[in-house]
Amino acid sequence: MYRNSPRKIVHVRFRRDGRIYEFYTGNFVLNEGDKVIVETMKGLELGTVYSKPRIQDASMPSRPIKKIFRLATPEDIEQKEQNESTEAEAMQFCKERIDSDRLPMNLIAAELTSDRNKLIFFYTSKTRVDFRELVKDLVQRFNTHVEMRQIGTRDLARMQGGVGHCGRQLCCSLFLSNFEPISIRMAKEQDLSLNPGKISGVCGRLMCCLAYECDNYLRMKKARGDNEDE
Repeated sequence: MYRNSPRKIVHVRFRRDGRIYEFYTGNFVLNEGDKVIVETMKGLELGTVYSKPRIQDASMPSRPIKKIFRLATPEDIEQKEQNESTEAEAMQFCKERIDSDRLPMNLIAAELTSDRNKLIFFYTSKTRVDFRELVKDLVQRFNTHVEMRQIGTRDLARMQGGVGHCGRQLCCSLFLSNFEPISIRMAKEQDLSLNPGKISGVCGRLMCCLAYECDNYLRMKKARGDNEDE
């Protein structure tokens, strides 16, 4: 039975160059490029398989992983394309309204939920924005619930993506689910240069990867200290 079979995991993306999420394949035989329906915090979403299935082994960190819900149908794919078209139209319309009303905000992205019941606009701003009239225009134009969501510099980097000092895609846009607290102490413990240009990411904040090996450095330093005391 499947319960006793090795579990296989695939990577799934919901947007081009977007973050990667892990899902169990369940009983489905999947290949790169397959369209699948998975359960997310927003509900059922269509995604694209980004990797070949691999067997989960004991070395992988333990974390909750959901299963592929089902394979996508032609109707699902058509609906996804329609949603993306609506998102592009919403971005254009919202930008025009922001410019005409001279609102102090920078529009980053528009996302329409798969059930088309909510249109979410992400923006950055250095000040408080009165967008009540803007929301009214958006609701009237797209006939759905509209939410304006202000984001910070880390979320901006996550959504826009980019390349870090290491030459690879930003961790936040690739796989990180949550932003952990990062401190300058982590750089000091690893004997890294405290030059802000070398330990800061494209978001201007301390790089998330400073936390990856910090605990190992602390353990090694503690071990060396114990040896020296002896």
